Amino acid sequence: MLPQLAHRQRAVCPRCGHTLLTYRRNDAEITLAYAISGLIFLSLSLPFNFLTFRTSGQQHHINLPEGLAVLVDNNYLSLAIITGLATLILPGMVLTGIAGMSLGRFINHPKPYFKHVHHWVNLLIPWSMAEIFLVGTLVSLIKITSLAEVTVGLSFYAFIAFTLCMTLCLVYYDDHRMALWVYHGDVPASPPLDEQTASKSIQRTWALIFTACLLYIPANTLPIMHTQLFGKDEPSTIIGGIISLWESGSYPVALVILVASVIVPVVKIGILLWLNYSVQYGVNNSQLTRIRYYRFTEGIGRWSMIDVFVVAVLVSLIQLGGTIAVFPGPAALAFCAVVFITMIAAMTFDSRLIWHSRKQLNE
Repeated sequence: MLPQLAHRQRAVCPRCGHTLLTYRRNDAEITLAYAISGLIFLSLSLPFNFLTFRTSGQQHHINLPEGLAVLVDNNYLSLAIITGLATLILPGMVLTGIAGMSLGRFINHPKPYFKHVHHWVNLLIPWSMAEIFLVGTLVSLIKITSLAEVTVGLSFYAFIAFTLCMTLCLVYYDDHRMALWVYHGDVPASPPLDEQTASKSIQRTWALIFTACLLYIPANTLPIMHTQLFGKDEPSTIIGGIISLWESGSYPVALVILVASVIVPVVKIGILLWLNYSVQYGVNNSQLTRIRYYRFTEGIGRWSMIDVFVVAVLVSLIQLGGTIAVFPGPAALAFCAVVFITMIAAMTFDSRLIWHSRKQLNE
């Protein structure tokens, strides 16, 4: 039973502390305004200059579409697709869907297709990584300031505004309240939890965790990028890049990369191993602690993509022929796969098993 909420109040589950519903006055109008603003700034971030790289009398400047084209031209289509989807296409789709639903809610005119829109928006939000790409771009700028002069263009500032608007839009967007409006208060129930459902969830999660563990080895041992300086190839691993940043005095950036690219994946895999083991063997204690760790893995895992976006930005920007050029290494896709697989593992893990043991399901 949900109570009537006042402005800035939220309804919280008394058992696990999860926020069920929030209420902000004029939230539909504010969400609509941020969504439209985000789409405008996204369109403005495409045509103008994004970054310019100058060294030894040469320069190379790119906008965002040209950066993706550089990746494609250098036969890194997969990295271009991942970067384009995560930073431009999927965020644009999310903002468009939220804008449409918020407009319908503002004028109180629900449409039958809003149910599908609501489903896809919630599905795509975790894979929309514009803010992570922005942090990766800032890290890239710090890494290459010692090599050459880098200047930012109008599109860079537009992308910052787009990221801020999208973040604020998601802050005001309450998917539970939107679901109540879209489904006229009759939100579909989750599929029933039985022994077969639990078994499939556990098996899928084990398979994904072990796959992530296998891919984590080449992701950290193979080069994540190659720097060619006057014909000399200098490969760099994730750990090697962190050490270089630390030795150059960029301590905050080195710590960010260390946490995002090394500590977070290991911690996330460890938590998923513990959670899946506990539900498989019917551990009934520490339920509140386990659900909090599960939500932590859901929220933090995507930030490991910072290093992948750093490589994408550097490869797109630093292409000056025989003088200096950067190319991605095999570890880039391996590490990207680790991030995606651990995210999917967290999604396939049925958190209801934390509260309902398999013994209870058999009974």
